[in-house]
Amino acid sequence: MTKDTLNPESRPTQPPAPSRVLATAKHLLPKSYLILVLVAIIIIGYYVSGDFLTIRNAENVIAAASIVAVLAVGQFFVILTGGIDLSVGSTMAMSTVIVALTLQTGMSAGLSVALTLGACALAGFINGLLVVWLRIPPFIATLAMMSAIKGFSYIIQSTSLIQILNQPFIEAFARGTTLGIRNPVLIFIIVTIIAALVAKYTTFGRSLYAIGGNPEAARLSGLPVARNLLITYTLSGLLAGLAGLIAAAQLQQGSSLIGVGYELDAIAAVVVGGASLMGGKGDPVSAVIGVFVLATIINVMNLVGISSEPQLVIKGAVIVIAVFLSSAGGVQRISNFFGSRFTRRPVAAR
Repeated sequence: MTKDTLNPESRPTQPPAPSRVLATAKHLLPKSYLILVLVAIIIIGYYVSGDFLTIRNAENVIAAASIVAVLAVGQFFVILTGGIDLSVGSTMAMSTVIVALTLQTGMSAGLSVALTLGACALAGFINGLLVVWLRIPPFIATLAMMSAIKGFSYIIQSTSLIQILNQPFIEAFARGTTLGIRNPVLIFIIVTIIAALVAKYTTFGRSLYAIGGNPEAARLSGLPVARNLLITYTLSGLLAGLAGLIAAAQLQQGSSLIGVGYELDAIAAVVVGGASLMGGKGDPVSAVIGVFVLATIINVMNLVGISSEPQLVIKGAVIVIAVFLSSAGGVQRISNFFGSRFTRRPVAAR
């Protein structure tokens, strides 16, 4: 007989079954709860409306979500660094105005798109300068830029709206298909894949996690914090401009009012996707899934005839729950709560 056999107390003991289940759930929940929530919403939508699981409705949801998805990817990188970009909605609106004006003058679609994206990237770069060089808090800097860009868009617009009649542009960003996939959908898929690869496999992406986790430690370790923040805000402006191009092509017009509220939708999607507003946590794919969670909820409420005011209440409740789970340690607190009730406490020896 071995020593372990003679002394049972020396053998490793397995944790109780409830504890193992809770440990597994604790590990999987942050990664899978978004998918579970989305599936649950789809099931609810199927039961409350016969029009929900139709191809036409699915196409409408995806087409509408593609704009916010592109915005959310750019917003994700900013939030990852511990910042926030409130100007993306106004930048998106400016994009629609610039592309509509340039197309109206007879400029080619390609040159118009390049000019528009350049102007939006410049707006994002200015945001970065305000945050990095002037050391203005991101909330204040981007709030000021939101107002400035909105005013600039209104000035150059000069009319209520500008019609877009350029068919190559409309085909490229709204009606056209590539490999059987609608171009807006293909655009946000490509943007999401590139963002996911950048965040996980590049030095730049990993440095953003470090900056969001502890910017001072990242600076002391030799990371180019200022340069990476400038790139991040520029990228956010660029993607806001791309989202504006999709919106302009779908609506076939440019207007300074198009992007109202979109910045909040993008922030909400990133938070619902599990990113922490404190920075250093999250991934672009989850942010895009967060977009579809919110878009599907809104679509179901529209199909059952819920008015806009209750929709805002429900949307706000979803955001609060998401923030609790992601930024406020809700998953940890829930697992600890149930763990304290299922884990057996050792009985004190008498």
